[in-house]
Amino acid sequence: MRRAGAHAVPEGAGGHGEDPLPGLLRRVALGDLTAFEAFYRELSGAVFGVSRRVLVDTAQAEEVCQEVFLEVWRTSSRYDPSLGSVAAWVATIAHRRAVDRVRSEQAAADRLSAAGRLEPEATPRDTVPEQVENRLEREKVRRCLGRLTDRQREVVRLTYYTGYTQRQAADLLRVPLTTVKGRLRDGLIKLRDCLGVTV
Repeated sequence: MRRAGAHAVPEGAGGHGEDPLPGLLRRVALGDLTAFEAFYRELSGAVFGVSRRVLVDTAQAEEVCQEVFLEVWRTSSRYDPSLGSVAAWVATIAHRRAVDRVRSEQAAADRLSAAGRLEPEATPRDTVPEQVENRLEREKVRRCLGRLTDRQREVVRLTYYTGYTQRQAADLLRVPLTTVKGRLRDGLIKLRDCLGVTV
């Protein structure tokens, strides 16, 4: 998918200081290709950045970037504003897609390694207790994230789950850096307190 050339900002894209993404996404959900091009121009750099940080390989990051925008095109009508901003939603899709690509590559490498291994008598390590512990830990973190405000949760997800710096998160959310720092600080304090008392 190539970056579209310079065009006038389409109607409904928003003005100065106003986030154009929600309006663009609503039009994308109606099949508006012009809005989709504008939406792509707004977020393609950020999506590629997330993919590149996870995958390292540029070619794979570009492929994931294409997959992300195809998914946005197909699922734009399902976006739920209560789960965070449009930018955070797209960044989460990008991170998930990139991680899935890493896991797929690793699984393929593991299968090749297993096929070439000449140790049929070796018994794989029992990972059930470790898997249960990891799942319980994830559920605990999910519950605690649910106790944050929407804005705190959004900043925590961007900086800790998708790998953005605080400055990048501020640019993406179109808020001052000090606002991001404050939301992140308050959110992490809540998470720390919650995780310290949750069984």
